[in-house]
Amino acid sequence: MRTLLQGVIILTAAGLAVAAQTNQEFRVDPAATSVVVQVGRAGLFKFAGHDHEVAAPGVAGRISLDSTDPSRSRVALQFDAKALKVTGKGEPAEDVAEVQRTMLSERVLDVARYPTISFESDRVAVQQRSAGSLTLRVDGRLTLHGVTKTVTIPVAVRLNGNRMTATGEATVRQSDFGIQPVSAGGGTVRVKDEVDVMFTIVAVSGGA
Repeated sequence: MRTLLQGVIILTAAGLAVAAQTNQEFRVDPAATSVVVQVGRAGLFKFAGHDHEVAAPGVAGRISLDSTDPSRSRVALQFDAKALKVTGKGEPAEDVAEVQRTMLSERVLDVARYPTISFESDRVAVQQRSAGSLTLRVDGRLTLHGVTKTVTIPVAVRLNGNRMTATGEATVRQSDFGIQPVSAGGGTVRVKDEVDVMFTIVAVSGGA
């Protein structure tokens, strides 16, 4: 009986060791990561307005990758809403400061009340897999402006040693999160409800 118990303990320990080896923990590298939000125009006189490009430099988080079964992987990301910055690309330089102020104000993001934007995955589906790369569909909870909604994001992942690069695009509807798209001229010029988010998230594992 004792020998049998010892065998069970050894097999259990070996199984846990193998499981631990299949999970690789990555930490987001903010300096190498790029997240850009494109805000378009709508309305009768949209030709009179300007599109806005917003960069999100304050990104942190961790990714747990299960190399044996990628569907068991997990993603947790946090964005510093106060760090969001209007780049000025495609709009008059004199307008940038006002667009920046409006974006951070209570009219839009209200960063004084909601300083953090976060995403946590609930489900990861593998669409395609090959050596060093994965095509995934990630379902998770996006919390923005104090509202949490489920979103689905297609992600392409490349692996190179202890470095992971995840790229993709997603569309977010502002009104889903209680944000009223900014308008001017009695609504003849306004920003689109849907904004496009393009990202390249770089994460490293180990002591890198």
